[in-house]
Amino acid sequence: MKYKKIVKGNFVSRPNRFVANVAISGKETICHVKNTGRCRELLIPGAEVFLEESSNPARKTKYDLLGVKKGDLMINMDSQAPNKAVAEWLKKKILFPDLTYLKAEQKYGTSRFDFYLEAGERKVFLEVKGVTLEEDGTAYFPDAPTQRGVRHIRELISCMQDGFEGVILFVIQMKQIRQFCPNDRTHPEFGAALREAWGAGVKVLAYDCLVTEDSMELDKEIPVVLHQ
Repeated sequence: MKYKKIVKGNFVSRPNRFVANVAISGKETICHVKNTGRCRELLIPGAEVFLEESSNPARKTKYDLLGVKKGDLMINMDSQAPNKAVAEWLKKKILFPDLTYLKAEQKYGTSRFDFYLEAGERKVFLEVKGVTLEEDGTAYFPDAPTQRGVRHIRELISCMQDGFEGVILFVIQMKQIRQFCPNDRTHPEFGAALREAWGAGVKVLAYDCLVTEDSMELDKEIPVVLHQ
């Protein structure tokens, strides 16, 4: 997954979830933040950030904030990037070698999952979660309470009860990760739901990503540790 025109800057402040003030070549400007999560450990004053310049002159903000440096670690924080990267990755038939059908945003009952796919006789609903929170080589999700995330997990369990396979894929938007864990400190209900889903047969996967200033792609599978 590639971006187009990338510009470097330094983070100044974040007035709300949707916008940030960034200094580009010493001049402060406002930009759109493509992640409504807290990202407090990433967006600290002076942090080097990476922005995509929009070609739409009618936009209120000229730039989208896509990535940030945490020390020497490059982290993509674009919340739309995981689904795009997963779509490209699934089409390579790495996870499902006999993939014959793939559809994004598939409705099922009153739910809508990120992907529905068919591989041989298998019919699979797959939900993607982007991960940007890292501590000492462990990636965590979520970085803020997410009832929507809990609901998605419960819905995957329901799909399995109706004969489908369920997969939840945590896309860790960086490298240098040893393991993935649910963030029980921030949202214990999410961790409990994830363990329940795993016990019911939902496949829980985590993959890290190769991240550059202008690209992101899934790379290696990372161990998932579900015990508290």
